[in-house]
Amino acid sequence: MTGDPFEEDRLPEDGEGSEALYERFTLTVDRGQEPLRIDKFVSMRLTNVTRNKVQQAIEAEMLMVNAKPVKSNYKIRPGDQIVMYSDNAPETFDIKPEQMSLNIVFEDNDIMVIDKPAGMVVHPGHGNYSGTLVNGIAWHLQQQQPDLSDDKLPRYGLVHRIDKNTSGLLVVAKHDKAAMHLANQFFEHTVHRRYIALVWGDFEEEEGTVTGHVGRHLRFRKIMDVYPDGEHGKEAITHYKILERLRYVTLVECRLETGRTHQIRVHMQHIGHSLFNDEVYGGDRILKGTVFTKYKQFVDNCFEICHRHALHAKELGFIHPMTRQPMKFESELADDMVQIIEKWRRYVKAKQPEE
Repeated sequence: MTGDPFEEDRLPEDGEGSEALYERFTLTVDRGQEPLRIDKFVSMRLTNVTRNKVQQAIEAEMLMVNAKPVKSNYKIRPGDQIVMYSDNAPETFDIKPEQMSLNIVFEDNDIMVIDKPAGMVVHPGHGNYSGTLVNGIAWHLQQQQPDLSDDKLPRYGLVHRIDKNTSGLLVVAKHDKAAMHLANQFFEHTVHRRYIALVWGDFEEEEGTVTGHVGRHLRFRKIMDVYPDGEHGKEAITHYKILERLRYVTLVECRLETGRTHQIRVHMQHIGHSLFNDEVYGGDRILKGTVFTKYKQFVDNCFEICHRHALHAKELGFIHPMTRQPMKFESELADDMVQIIEKWRRYVKAKQPEE
């Protein structure tokens, strides 16, 4: 083989996600390669991936050869196209099942679609070891499968995440095969994701597309930045459309073609339209409008109602990983966003006679 044997992709992180949950490795077997067992061949060429882990991926059909599952004793052949999905968790946290109320909008033997409230962390991490969505999912699944051991509880089920302060829909796989099929749809950009956002400012156009690469800020590593020339980060594409103009703010829909960390938030900031009350990207202060006391009080009241960036994952569509049927789900806009949108509508209506 020449060069790096594997081409690595990270699973597109949902627009508000954290670190990638899966990696995808692809390779083509060279002409002169001698026959080897697939598990031995792959483990020899993947750093820090054991043969046992490769065998587990094969068993879960998360390793495919020429788009088909194989057995561990399959002998590779020249020209074989190998794709492997691997859990990319940087560290493991024990998942403690916790009983909690989950808004499950759909569930079968393969997947769950959950409507997550704002304020709930998706997966345990530093400072959030309990009370997360995954803790609740673990308890829910243990009620269905009492013999489900702690080491089998789902981390693999998360193929995308939405941020703590983003509300709305996400899909969870209930077994490895479903996870692989869903992960592939995210890699191929075929998952439909439509968000509703309230952003600062008005737009000249009715719709548009932001295409700047998104990657870690070069100085402040906990936030993201846009690199229009593609010198850093990864390709990111956000399509937006105006839904309603509300004087100093605008209600927009955003459709993700890719999915990078904070993609919507950082793309909107990049074009001068930070999300309303987004403290990370500058939307938690008055960006448009007067600074008179009454207007400032009005905006502060809106901030008090919606304590987070005004972003909601409203629609989610994908192909069911096992039945291959198209699935589409829609979530009602979160109540805090409904309230501030109504307040802005009343504000605009009250100001019209003065114009």
